[in-house]
Amino acid sequence: MQADSDQPKLEIDTQQVKARLDSGESFLLLDCREQAEYDLVHIEKSMLLPMSELQARLGELDDYRDTSVVVYCHLGGRSLQVTHWLRQQGFQDVVSMAGGIDAWSQAVDPEKPRY
Repeated sequence: MQADSDQPKLEIDTQQVKARLDSGESFLLLDCREQAEYDLVHIEKSMLLPMSELQARLGELDDYRDTSVVVYCHLGGRSLQVTHWLRQQGFQDVVSMAGGIDAWSQAVDPEKPRY
């Protein structure tokens, strides 16, 4: 029995996220960084909900419980934590964007500033 293959993947790469955006696929792109980071650089069509406020503001995501959710942060660490936590809260289809917005700036949109 291969238990690992039954587990949904935790991460998605930047090219896969870009392809999903380009195709018009319906999903929530969730930025879990802080407001100042978001103000500096963010991906269009993303929703900001800082990891530091997530527990208190979880209700804002209720409409997305049955929706695909892609979480990103600066480098991928916080978004992976948020992905695990949202799954524990009953969100079924949540993945973290590997490498965060830093990887996005390098691989997808070099016009985006890096920090």
